[in-house]
Amino acid sequence: MQTILLHPMAKPLVFVVGVLPFAWLVYAAIYDQLGANPAEALIRSTGDWTLRFLCLVLAVTPVRVVAGLPALARFRRMVGLFVYFYALVHFLSYGWLDMGFDAADIVRDIAKRPFILVGSAAVLLLTPLALTSFNRAIRTLGARRWQKLHRLVYGIAALGLLHFFWMRAGKNDFAEVAVYALVIGALLGWRLVRARRQRQP
Repeated sequence: MQTILLHPMAKPLVFVVGVLPFAWLVYAAIYDQLGANPAEALIRSTGDWTLRFLCLVLAVTPVRVVAGLPALARFRRMVGLFVYFYALVHFLSYGWLDMGFDAADIVRDIAKRPFILVGSAAVLLLTPLALTSFNRAIRTLGARRWQKLHRLVYGIAALGLLHFFWMRAGKNDFAEVAVYALVIGALLGWRLVRARRQRQP
């Protein structure tokens, strides 16, 4: 497995896999394959893929450590950028399809609806992580400050989950919310246990 992960074509393959959901959504939108409410389908799908990639990026370190696959670390940055990409497309889809890119209406809607507020906050917090996901940023900030900044991903995961919970609360549908909560809770719990063990003498 380690050899496969280190193969020169591994990163391009991961990139292609990451782009495929977006390519399908574009295709489905062009050829009217998004169902009776295309706008809702597009907004919901991009939100779902944001959460899926967020779970994947949070899973990289636990799987790398538990399975003994250090080469997995080379994919974490790319997966993290896909989290931001789908989050941004999700927000832009809402701003375009729901609000017609009317900035005043968007601001009023964000202030009025809590689930839009926390979702927007998550996208906002993801922005500095995406902008500092390059080697030059690490050198500029210093490794310690860079690590502290990128720990924001844990808060972002909580905001994303809360956004999803409040959105589904209106439909009284919590099955998917429970799945994401279990996955994210387990991944963050593993980090807490590991950090506590590392602090012990």
